[in-house]
Amino acid sequence: MTFSKYIRHIGRGEEGSRDLGETDARHLFAAMLDGGVPDLELGGLLLALQLKTESLSELLGFYAAAAERVHILRSPRTNFRPIVIPTYNGGRQQPNLLPLLVLILQRFGVPILLHGTLEGHGRVATAYILREFGILPQASLGMAQKALDEEGVAFVPTATIAPGLASLMALRGRLGLRNSAHTIVKLIDPFAGQGVRICGASQTTYLDRVREFLETMRFTALLLRSTDGEAFANPKRRPQIEFLHDGQHQVLFEAEIGPVRSLPGLPERLEAGDTVTWIRQTMAGKLPIPYPIVNQLACCLYACGYTEDMNQAKAIAAVETGSLAAA
Repeated sequence: MTFSKYIRHIGRGEEGSRDLGETDARHLFAAMLDGGVPDLELGGLLLALQLKTESLSELLGFYAAAAERVHILRSPRTNFRPIVIPTYNGGRQQPNLLPLLVLILQRFGVPILLHGTLEGHGRVATAYILREFGILPQASLGMAQKALDEEGVAFVPTATIAPGLASLMALRGRLGLRNSAHTIVKLIDPFAGQGVRICGASQTTYLDRVREFLETMRFTALLLRSTDGEAFANPKRRPQIEFLHDGQHQVLFEAEIGPVRSLPGLPERLEAGDTVTWIRQTMAGKLPIPYPIVNQLACCLYACGYTEDMNQAKAIAAVETGSLAAA
């Protein structure tokens, strides 16, 4: 494969660059994932794509190549679709409350698969917090499957579930920038389309792009503006939460606008230990769960099939968490 033609195609700057078609994008990304692109050309391609930003056709092609190389897990034998949550950022400006959502869903018996990084690189990684609740990274697919079947939740490092994507993501240390693998990895479903993806994005343009991708692929997913890059609802101000399935689009909760009526009590510091202590108190009923998290819980219950009615999901979430937030 000659890579110079791809570099010329996408690397001519703001006015001269063109988008790859889906087929070319699939072949190119497959070569990247398989280690078939020399270092010089690989760096040039990744930087050109980052500057250009991926088009829908490129996202579709890149995803198709990645999906062929993602290791598949079996959905646990429950009546609920498993929830698939990427975690690649960690807390930076706000406490990382993604583990709280995971622990509540586990209480409901909803299977959850998390995939992501083990290190925070200066942030509070989800793995740091989950470890204190006995949810440890699974070093093999067999161990991950066992954890899903027996505990209903598994955390799988990217290198275990998608080694090609992990290799590309590791280039951030050499190049100093994110690349397309960081985008694609947050869209994967190791249950081969049987899971409910939770997709988050911090920028409006990327939210729009992900929505278009999910609608085109007819995937089942919840989409929301992320908090510090993690896919949980901002506890201080609820974002819009959308449900996409079978090519359809439904807004389950509108974004909160205007002045914030009251701020929830959150951990005083961002450190993992403070967040763990706060979550323990919340799970014990000593502290209230922030309203936006309860709202997101209701969305998860509805999307995974725990209920067939969103209003019922709101009521269950409100009652079970002792909150009126989902009403």
